[in-house]
Amino acid sequence: MSIQTIDGKCYGQMLLGGAVSLAAHADELNALNVFPVADGDTGTNMLRTLQGGIEKIPEGDDASLEHYMTAFSRGVLLSARGNSGVILSQIFAGISEGLGTCDCADAKRLAEAYRNGIRKSYAAVRNPTEGTILTVFRESTEYAAARINENSCVEDFFKLHIDEARRSLATTKERLSVLSEADVIDSGAAGYCYIAEGMYQALTGHMPEGTLSATSEKDSSSLDIDRFTRDSVLEFGYCTEFLLRLMTAKVDPDTFDIGRVLNDLQALQGESVVAYLQEDILKVHVHTFHPGKILNKMQDYGEFLSVKIENMSLGHTETSKKKNHKSFSVVAVASGEGMTALFEQLGADRIVSGGQTANPAVSDFLDAFKACDTPNILVLPNNKNILLAARRAAEMYTDAKVYVLETRNLMEGYSALSVITPGIRDMDALVKSAEGAARGVQGGEITVAVRDAVIDGTVIRQGEYMAMGDGNLLGVAATPEEAVLKLLGRLDTDLCEIVTLFTGKSVSAEARATLTETLKEICEDCEIVVYEGGQEVYDYLVAIE
Repeated sequence: MSIQTIDGKCYGQMLLGGAVSLAAHADELNALNVFPVADGDTGTNMLRTLQGGIEKIPEGDDASLEHYMTAFSRGVLLSARGNSGVILSQIFAGISEGLGTCDCADAKRLAEAYRNGIRKSYAAVRNPTEGTILTVFRESTEYAAARINENSCVEDFFKLHIDEARRSLATTKERLSVLSEADVIDSGAAGYCYIAEGMYQALTGHMPEGTLSATSEKDSSSLDIDRFTRDSVLEFGYCTEFLLRLMTAKVDPDTFDIGRVLNDLQALQGESVVAYLQEDILKVHVHTFHPGKILNKMQDYGEFLSVKIENMSLGHTETSKKKNHKSFSVVAVASGEGMTALFEQLGADRIVSGGQTANPAVSDFLDAFKACDTPNILVLPNNKNILLAARRAAEMYTDAKVYVLETRNLMEGYSALSVITPGIRDMDALVKSAEGAARGVQGGEITVAVRDAVIDGTVIRQGEYMAMGDGNLLGVAATPEEAVLKLLGRLDTDLCEIVTLFTGKSVSAEARATLTETLKEICEDCEIVVYEGGQEVYDYLVAIE
C-alpha cells in the first residue's frame, strides 16, 4: 500500500535511517579526497552534523512534522562541521521552513519544502560551486518535483529524488576538473546520496543495517580535575543546562509564559541565560554559583529530561580569568601544541581546536564567542573548509560584532595575527590590514601521499611527499625535506625577506636542524624562522614574506 502522507514520527525514523546509512559509509567518504592525503573528513563531518540533529529530536508522542523538523534542524545547525556539514544543515533548515506548521505532508508539500532547501543552502554559500552536494540536491529535487502530481505518493517523490541524485553524483567528476583528474566523485554529494537512500529505506520499512553511536561534546574523563583542588576558590560558577518537560499537573503547557522562567533565573542571579520553549519542552542554559537552587525552582513547572552541570573553572585558562577591557578579541582556529601556543603568544584570545580531519562545529565557535568580553570579535578560520561554519556562527551571534577573515591556512592566519595590534578601534581598517597581510603570504604544505595518484599529469606513489600550494601540486619528493626545497623552487623568493617554517608532529629534531641549515645557505638574504608547530597531517608548513 502506498504512503500518501508522512508525519513527524515517520520523518524522524527516516532521518535516523539516513544517519545510519551515512555512518556505514563514513570511512569511504573520508577517503574520497581530490589529493591523496590523510585529511579526509567529509564523512565524519556530515555524520556528526546529522547526529547533532538526531540527538535534538525530542521524546514523546507528538507526531507533528513541524515539531520534529524544528528540533532536528536546530540540532544540525549547531552541530554543523565543515563545508558539507554546514550546507547539509542549511538543506534541512530550508526543508523545515518549507514545511511550515503542517502536521503531515504529502508528495507535493514535500517537493515544495525540498525546493526551499535548495534556496536556503545556495544562499549559505557565497560562491556556490557546481559539481558538489549543492548540485546533486538541487538537480534531484527539481527532477522529482517536476514529475509528481496530485496522484503521486510519498514514495514516488523520494524514489525519483534518489534516482536522479545517483545520476547527478556520477557527473560530479565531469563538472569539476579537479575531481576528473583525481578520478573521484564529490564526497559531500556522495554523502547526501547515502543519506537519501537510508531515508527511503526507512520510509519503506527497511531500516538500514548498522547502529548510530551517541556522540558527546565532552568526556568527563578528559577533564583536568587538578585545575580545581581542595584549596581552590569557585570563581566562575557552574555551566548548567537542562531540558524540562512542562507537566499538566503543575502548569498549563499550552499557555505557559517563558517570562516566568526568565524572571526566576534573574532573581537567582543566573548569568549568560539562554532559554526557549518549544511545544512543552523548556531548554535552559545558565551560569550560576547555585545550580541546586535553580533546579529546585524549575521543578515548580515540570520534570527534567536531562541535566548537565560543569564546573567552569575546569574550562578556564589563566588568561580567561582576567577581565577583558579591549575593544576586540581574536578567535583563531589552530591544531598542535606548538601552533596553539604560538597563536596565543601573538595575541589570540581564544583558540578553537581544529583543522584538517577535525573541523570544528558552529557551536564550537559560538562557545568561543561567548567567552569573549569585547564588543568586536575577529575570527581567523585558517582553513577554507572551516570558513562556512565560522560565518554561520557569526550570523547567529548577536552579543558582539563578528568579523570573519578569510584566512585559508595557518600561514595566512599567522601573518594576519602578526599585524593585529591591541588598542586599535577602527575595526574596518584593522580587518583590511589583517586581510592584506594574509594575502601577502606565499606558502605551502608538505604532506605524505596515502595512495597512488596522478595529479596534473604527475605520477605520485604512496609514501612520497607532496609540496602543495594554494590547492595545487607543486612538487613530489622522497622526503619531506626535499619536498620543502621543491616548494621553494616553485615560489617567488627573489624579494623574500622572511621564510617561516612550522614543523609537524612527526618531524625529528635532527631533520629540523638539518633543513634549517640548508635553508640558511640557499636563502642567504632571508631571515629563517622555525617554530615547532606540532600539527598533524602536514610535516612542514612554509610561509614566505
